[in-house]
Amino acid sequence: MIERIEGEVVWSGRTGGTTWFHPRACMYPEGDGWNCLMTCQDITGSDVFGQVHWSVSADDGHTWTQPEAIASLGRHDGPDDLQEGVCDVVPEYHPQTGAVLAIGHNVYYKDGVLARPSVQRHPVYSVRRNGAWGAAHKLEWDDPRATAMYTCGCAQRVTLENGEILIPLSFAPMDRPDRMVGSVRCRFDGETVAVLESGNELELAVGRGLLEPTLARFDGHYWMTIRAEDERGYVSVSDDGLHWGEPTAWCWDDGEPLILSTTQQRWVSHSDGLFLVYTRRAEHNVNVMRWRSPLWIAQVDVASRCLIRDTEKTVLPLIGDGVNGADHVARMGNFHTVNASPEETWVTVGETLPHDGWAGDTLVGRIHWREPNRLAPQG
Repeated sequence: MIERIEGEVVWSGRTGGTTWFHPRACMYPEGDGWNCLMTCQDITGSDVFGQVHWSVSADDGHTWTQPEAIASLGRHDGPDDLQEGVCDVVPEYHPQTGAVLAIGHNVYYKDGVLARPSVQRHPVYSVRRNGAWGAAHKLEWDDPRATAMYTCGCAQRVTLENGEILIPLSFAPMDRPDRMVGSVRCRFDGETVAVLESGNELELAVGRGLLEPTLARFDGHYWMTIRAEDERGYVSVSDDGLHWGEPTAWCWDDGEPLILSTTQQRWVSHSDGLFLVYTRRAEHNVNVMRWRSPLWIAQVDVASRCLIRDTEKTVLPLIGDGVNGADHVARMGNFHTVNASPEETWVTVGETLPHDGWAGDTLVGRIHWREPNRLAPQG
C-alpha cells in the first residue's frame, strides 16, 4: 500500500540558525486547492520552548514561508515569579467554521528552565480566521478527576460531521501522582471551544501513568493510542469516541510486544487501512535516549489490534551511530502526521541534538501511496 517514502529538510538547524521544533501541519482550502499551515517553536533546552510560530506552504510542502510569531502564544509573567508559555501545539482545520484551531497546553519556566510548580496545567488554544490569529483561551473542564492537570498537547483530534470535536486528554487529580487518559466531546463555533460531554478514564499506575493520548477514526470505530512509562504503548477502541475499552499493549501480529520507552505514537488514516507511526528499540539504536530514532510506520491489523510486522517501513532513518556514538544521533520523538493529498501523507518532526547545542533540522517524511487516499484533501 505504501509505494515509497522520501525525506526532506524543511529548515536546516544543524549548521546554525533556529532549531524549529514541534512542527505540526494541517491542510486548509485556498482558492481552488489546498495550502498547508504548520506551527512550530524554537527549542533551547530540555522542554524549554520559545514563542509559537506559524508558516505556510502553497506548493505541496516544497517551500515554506519564514515562520512568524503567533502573538497570543508566547510567554508572559505568571504566578510566583514564574513565566507561563505554551507548547505542544497542534493546528487542525475546522471545515464547518472555516477556521484553523490550534490547541496546545500551558507550561511554566523559572530562571530560563522548566519549572513544575503546584499550578494547574490546562489546554490553551488560539483560532485563525480571515488570515489573523486570535487571543489565547483556556479550555475549561470542571472535572474532579482533573484538579491537578489536564492536557491535550501533541494530540490528534477527530472532527465530527456536525462540527463537534473529540479531544483526547491526559489528566490527574491532586491526590495521585500518575495521570489517566480519556476524551471529551466539544462544541466549536469558530471562536470558542466548550466541553459538552466527558467519557470514562483509562489508567496504568506506573511512573507518570498514561500520557499523550491521540485519536483516529477508522472502520466505524474510534481508536486511541497512548504513551506509557512501562516500556510499552497502548491501544484502546471505542464505538462513540468517549467510552473506551480496556487498553492493550501494542504488539506484532506474532504476539511479540513493541518496546517503546515512554514515547508518543501517531496515527495515519488511509481509506484502505490504518497505520501507526512510532519509535521503538532496535539493535542499531540501543543507546539512543528512549530509542527516539529512527521513525517507523506499520499497518494496523484492525481485527486483532496489533501491528503487521511485514508492513513496517522506516519513515526517517537514524543518522549516525546509535550504539557507540548515540550522544550525536538526532532524537525524533516529537512528531506529527497529516494527510496532505490523496497521493501523500507527511510525517513532520524536529530533530534535537542536546549534546550539540540543541541543533537540529526540521524534517518531513513523504509517504507516497500506491492507491489514492480518499480521506485526504482533494485538490
